[in-house]
Amino acid sequence: MATDRKAQLQQVRQRRYVSRDFDSLRATLLDYARQYYPNQIQDFSESSVGGLFLDMAAYVGDNMSFYMDHLYNELNFDTAVEPDSIERALINSGIPINGAAPATVQVTVYIEVPVAQADDDTPDVTLLPIIKAGSNFLSANSIVFNLLQDVEFAVDNGDGTYVLNPEALKRIGNTNVSGQITSYILSLSGLCVSGQVTSDTFVIGDFIPFRTLTLGQPNVTEIINVFDAEGNTYYEVGALTHDVVYKNVLNTSGDNDFVKDALKVIPAPYRFTKTTSLVERLTTLNFGGGTADTLEDDIIPDPSEFAIAIPYSRTTSRVAVNPQKLLTTNTLGVAASNTTLTVSYRYGGGLDHNVGANSITNILSLTIEFPSNPSINLSTAIRNTLEVANLEPASGGEDALSTPELVALIPTARNSQERIVTKEDLLARIYTMPSNLGRVFRATIIPNSNNPLSTQLFIISRDSQNKLIQSPDTLKINLKKYLNSYRMVSDAFDILDAKVIDLQLKFSVVLDPSLNKNGVLTVILTSLQNKFDITRFHINQPIIISEVVNAIYAVQGVIAVENVTFVNISGNVNNRQYSLDTHDVKNYTRKQMIFPPSGGIFEIRYPEVDIIAKVST
Repeated sequence: MATDRKAQLQQVRQRRYVSRDFDSLRATLLDYARQYYPNQIQDFSESSVGGLFLDMAAYVGDNMSFYMDHLYNELNFDTAVEPDSIERALINSGIPINGAAPATVQVTVYIEVPVAQADDDTPDVTLLPIIKAGSNFLSANSIVFNLLQDVEFAVDNGDGTYVLNPEALKRIGNTNVSGQITSYILSLSGLCVSGQVTSDTFVIGDFIPFRTLTLGQPNVTEIINVFDAEGNTYYEVGALTHDVVYKNVLNTSGDNDFVKDALKVIPAPYRFTKTTSLVERLTTLNFGGGTADTLEDDIIPDPSEFAIAIPYSRTTSRVAVNPQKLLTTNTLGVAASNTTLTVSYRYGGGLDHNVGANSITNILSLTIEFPSNPSINLSTAIRNTLEVANLEPASGGEDALSTPELVALIPTARNSQERIVTKEDLLARIYTMPSNLGRVFRATIIPNSNNPLSTQLFIISRDSQNKLIQSPDTLKINLKKYLNSYRMVSDAFDILDAKVIDLQLKFSVVLDPSLNKNGVLTVILTSLQNKFDITRFHINQPIIISEVVNAIYAVQGVIAVENVTFVNISGNVNNRQYSLDTHDVKNYTRKQMIFPPSGGIFEIRYPEVDIIAKVST
């Protein structure tokens, strides 16, 4: 008996673990029950109790298998489908989630100022105003543009008096019957960025470490300021371990004619980071974990606190020291409590913010100051003459990167290690630049044949009509400053405008005479317009003529395709403005491929008129 019992205990029941779905699980359980429990339950039909047990067990196993597979897939950004999982992968890879990018533009402000005296030919300096930053202008399509810098018609002469800004342009306004000049029209430009400025107020209760606050508007492009009821200013930092910020302040030194602003290091005990949600594109502010009672006001803690103690020994070996420890605080910033927080920010952006020239003509709100304090009547008269206009189109506005576009950047970002080492690192940094700095539509890198230590970076932007335009200078300056913090010490980038080569496509087709020729031709033109959509093109990308021919042949009713030619078109043609760049298409055609010039990109700017088809008989 003892031997039989031992044999039973040593008996191993065979199990299979390859079944994963309901049917295979039920079949495996049925085989298992019939093999090891033949006398307990013999009826496993669908209406029996045994069938119920099998169905319930198979159902539970099927669900557990499904969710295990689902959770496993969510760990990989390539297979994840849940927005939270994708957002977590982006954050862990260091890819910022930004909303739509705003457009930037130089807006020219015009005022009419009377002359100082009847026989004088200079404007009255006592009537010269300063248009303050924060004034808002409105475009024809109701896009708000916010003035970022003061437009100073009057500048300090250094002795407390004011003179006309030498950068202001002057032209004759009015003359009297004797031909004497009675007023001048002055003009001066200021940088504007699109988007609306608003404020959210939060009532803060008891202390909560690492408090988070979500702003009410999506597509936030800039946090202007954050302050509490006690007057404390909260600074935006890249991480809560960063306890200093760099601020532009007015340069009061003797070289202020050459350098207007100076960088100042400011302690930031009150600080926050910001994150943006993937779906709603709402911005959340993340504050520190300390209270004002534990605040450390020193920029750098006392170095003596980090001295290495060597008790009872006259010798020591090498010791690893983390220098970053000297720059950190114990609280990771201060979280507000029992106060009111006010957050001012700018939001909004997109391709429709790239408005055309002379479309920003309305004044939405104006903040004006007269340093010489003229009478109310005179200042009002000057204010009433003020007009604005943008002589160039706004640019830099771009729609937010979609989820697939952001996910495609993860492999490159994970390998970049916060540095620009490879070409992919550089392009990833360009395309993920903060949206308030502008957005680059296409970029590419070409080695500089004249300087092996330098790389040529070609960039291009789009306007609101989805047409290519040169990137604004402000965007280039912002890009330079942004990339400088990631580049290697010995690396150099020459930021250049990509050449836009506008083309005209002409071809002849033979169509099936039994079909409606106009209908077939419409389908052909629509197919080609989609193929030459600018989003399908990159800098230095050639045009393969055979692909164009195949796209035409793919339309039902096309019998033959003949005389497919591309012609460069530039300048002003039939009141349509094309790029001024020219290109010899014939000499750059090799093996049925048309190549752009180095750093060039092809565009069919007006596909509805520049794709010309001829029906042959």
